[in-house]
Parts: sequence; structure tokens; C-alpha cells
Amino acid sequence: MPAFPITSAPQGLKPSLDLRDPGDRFATRLSWLDSKHSFSFGRHYDARNTHFGLLLVNNDDVVRPGAGFETHPHEDMEIVTWVLRGALVHQDSEGHSGVIYPGLAQRMSAGRGILHSEKNDSWRLTGGAEHDEPVHFVQMWVVPDEARIDPGYEQLEIGDELLRGGLVPVASGMDRHEGAAAIRIKQKDAALHAARLEPGGSVTLPAAPYLHVFAARGAVELEGAGVLGTGAAARITAGDSQRVTAIEASEILVWEMHAKLGIG
Repeated sequence: MPAFPITSAPQGLKPSLDLRDPGDRFATRLSWLDSKHSFSFGRHYDARNTHFGLLLVNNDDVVRPGAGFETHPHEDMEIVTWVLRGALVHQDSEGHSGVIYPGLAQRMSAGRGILHSEKNDSWRLTGGAEHDEPVHFVQMWVVPDEARIDPGYEQLEIGDELLRGGLVPVASGMDRHEGAAAIRIKQKDAALHAARLEPGGSVTLPAAPYLHVFAARGAVELEGAGVLGTGAAARITAGDSQRVTAIEASEILVWEMHAKLGIG
């Protein structure tokens, strides 16, 4: 059984669109961290904004060089990290380690329990010479469909697929993405897609009960809704293959979900 109750999308789900401005997000600002939270997170809590579909966390983080998140625990969560700029070093209690950079997808299954750290050790990539390159990344958490699994880790280079254009599967537990260039998550009703778009370029969103569209950088036009600037998001219920068109060079992250948390 999952750690959180999960329910299938009901029949006859009514279409709806909830646009979220960048300034609507909770913010955590420390000497080494600038973090924007799309949902309730840590000391920031709003009972009306705890999740959407199966997505619990969508954190937009910038970490200064030589700093980062010290070793801390997680349980029963599928955690996907997507770097927009710079490099992030991951280490965990299962012996996994790696450097995550733009175009490299990373998934950590927390399962029955794992400890990990994430740091901007970008000086390691320049022969030991320190520099002031921040790392900018989006970290997303979805609820797994099974609790207390063995912890796991996977990373995969998908930069070539992104260069070909279109909406590219980044992380998925859905059967139709078997064999695709995507990391696997332990959630059969969810998939993360990404697209890098030049001005005028467009993609078609999947038709799904729940879609979370996040403008990670740039600005795009969402059909029937208007402009999403950097940091803006759209929470779409009963989405029907809308088009997203870039106004400027942009990168979008799209969660396609066919179930939701049975809470709230």
C-alpha cells in the first residue's frame, strides 16, 4: 500500500484551469539558498495548497557555490531533480553518488528510508579552482504507488532527445513509456515531460486528468490561458491537448498524472 491514499481520476471530470503566478509561491531565503515552493513545504503551510494530482513538491532552488543541503532523510517518495544551470553533487546512504547537470535526469526512490546530501560543489568541475557559479534546479516529489520499497537511484542523459525538440519523457512509471529514454519512477500513473523551445516553437500537451505545467525559464503561451512567465504554473484538470508556444527561448516541465491523492 502507498504511504498516502491514492484515488483514480473519476469519470466525467470537469475541465478546470488554475493559473499560478511566480509571486504566489512560498519563499525560503537563506545566505546560501533562494528557494521558491509551488506547494506547502517545511514551515510554509496552506491547507488549500498542499498538492496537485500526485505532485507534492515543486521546488525551484538556487544554491550558491560551496553550499547545499547537508545529509538529511526521506521516506516513501519518488524524488526527481532537474538542473537548469550549473551542477549539483548527490551522495546518499546507499552508496550512490553523481554530478547532475542540465540534460541529465535524476531519480531517487526514498522507499523505506534513505539519507542524502545535495551540494553545489561546482569547484570540483574546474580543477579545484573556486568560482561563483550558482546551481539552479527544480526538485519534484510524487507519491509512489507502493510503500516501503528498497531505496533506489537512477540518472540518465537525455540531452540529445531534448535537442530533437518536442515534449520528451524525463521520468515515468507509465507502461507506454517502457523503452523510452526516461528514468523509471515507482508510480504507474505519472510521468514528467520536458521541452526546450526556441521562440515560436510549440508542443502539444498530453490529454490527462491532471497536468501540472511549470515554466522553468523563459515565457510561453498556453492555449486558452495566456502567458506563463518564468516561475509560473498551470494546474489543468481534464486537459485536452492544449498547445504551448514559446514567446522566447524557454524550458517547460510537465507532469502528466492519471490519479490523485485521496486527501484534500
